[in-house]
Amino acid sequence: MLPELLIDWRKSFASTGTALVLAIACPEPALALGTGPVDETVVEGSADGEMVPETVDLPGLIESRLALSMRAADDVTLLFYRQRGFLPAWTRPELLQGLVEAVEALDEHGLDPEDFAQDRLRTEALWPQQELPPDGVVERELLFTDTLARLVQQLRHGKVDPRSLYRDWNFSRPAPPREQAERLAQLLGMPGDDGTPGSGRAEGAERSGLAAAVLAQAPDLELYRQLQLALKQYRGIVAETNDWPKVSAGPTLRPGERGARVVEVRMRLVAEGETELAWSADAALFDPALAEAVKRFQQRAGLAPDAAIGRQTVAALNLGPAQRVAQIRVNLERLRWVAQDMQGDHLLVDLTGYQARLQRGGQLAWSSRVIIGKPARETPALLDSVQYLVLNPKWVVPPTILREDLIPGVIRDPDYLAKHRMRVVDHAGGEIDAQQIDWEAARRHGFPYLVEQNPGADGSLGRIKFALANPYLIYLHDTNARSLFRRDTRALSSGCVRVEKPLELATLLLDDARRWSPEALEEALATGKTRTVTVRRKLPVLLHYATAGLDDDGRMQFRPDIYARDAAVLAALRGTVR
Repeated sequence: MLPELLIDWRKSFASTGTALVLAIACPEPALALGTGPVDETVVEGSADGEMVPETVDLPGLIESRLALSMRAADDVTLLFYRQRGFLPAWTRPELLQGLVEAVEALDEHGLDPEDFAQDRLRTEALWPQQELPPDGVVERELLFTDTLARLVQQLRHGKVDPRSLYRDWNFSRPAPPREQAERLAQLLGMPGDDGTPGSGRAEGAERSGLAAAVLAQAPDLELYRQLQLALKQYRGIVAETNDWPKVSAGPTLRPGERGARVVEVRMRLVAEGETELAWSADAALFDPALAEAVKRFQQRAGLAPDAAIGRQTVAALNLGPAQRVAQIRVNLERLRWVAQDMQGDHLLVDLTGYQARLQRGGQLAWSSRVIIGKPARETPALLDSVQYLVLNPKWVVPPTILREDLIPGVIRDPDYLAKHRMRVVDHAGGEIDAQQIDWEAARRHGFPYLVEQNPGADGSLGRIKFALANPYLIYLHDTNARSLFRRDTRALSSGCVRVEKPLELATLLLDDARRWSPEALEEALATGKTRTVTVRRKLPVLLHYATAGLDDDGRMQFRPDIYARDAAVLAALRGTVR
């Protein structure tokens, strides 16, 4: 039984708070609410045969309430009701309960059910429609439809607008409002514009139909599912232990050493599940079993698995389960931002994983190690496409490198340009005598010329450049410093992405076995001549930043937040939705 106080409140609200709406839509004196029995009959205002007052025009009331609320013309709820002639949509109890269930399950996605006033939704869902006054029906209609629209938006595209955090964000935007309204109709199983039934997308799922269909709006990606499993796991750890033992700072520990800090490391790993370490005969000894456990931890933490416990490994060991929960939530949100651009064929550059992967036909067609921008010169997250390839590219030194590296280098060493096969040219291409330039003045007041590096395998761009379309001078390219690919941490460039296996990628992108076989490409490169080759098929290229991902074996892996971007995302996730 609902509390009598709540029932009295409903009656009071019906007789006072909505008088204006009822006077506009239902001027007949006989319709005054809360003043006597209501004759209940199945009428046109119900889409599913629910009992409503005989002469109440519910579609008219819904339309009037939406008009009074001064909604924008592209408001999703307004478009939803307009498409269905303003008929009520939430007339079946299982729909109401399904939405409540979907909201309650949001924590499985790292989202906050409290953003959706779940207590009020639960209360509203308990009321049979025939016990509500017309204005109460309208109020519940708009509450549940607004909630559904926001819920689908968060699951498909995230709670946080990434454009509020990154001014250069250019991934695909959410669907237009009309399409979003049509999706709501499909989820509720109502007729679409063509009169055909909705999809009923999740029949037979463990959750009720609507709840399952709503939650299925989240990204259909293996990484997303793995993150959800990890979120459940680490929340369970938080509930049981709250935190893990800490490891003291100190010099790098290596296998074979002993001491109190070795005991701390051992107990920390035992707490995370390496229980066999607790049975060591000599807990203070960094023995082979502990070394293997440290390597496994380093692999999970995105660090070089070398068993040496230095500053980075200690910092990772001292991150507690609650911090991992926060990290997982941040990365679930990031995936929601970009999931729609990961559909179909694409080239994904996993920045913190230092990997590039080409997906074709749902299969991995190519992968390669990459080198990305150092923390002082970050590689941005971008959606782009390869426009053309440049074989044997010359390099025009970008402004940042010119200002921060080249000019100071020339001041230190007058032979700097010669050693790097560079020349100074004006904007018409005419060569300038570098000996006549006042480089100190150029450092203070700016440099009016360009500096070019001639083509060659020993050039900074190597033998192939993959030109993208963005305005930030970010592109993919070969490199002359190939030994750097052997490093585990590869945030080393000035912002562009260096590719370990560029010839393979070029062959796949050109996708013309007769004209551009690997042998033909090698022959063109061997000429030493600069040549531009158009890529006819525009393949999406995603430069994606994530501090949790999958390793080469498909296992969950945390990564260091090399660009310190997690905190802003987490703060926005914890904030109030506007």
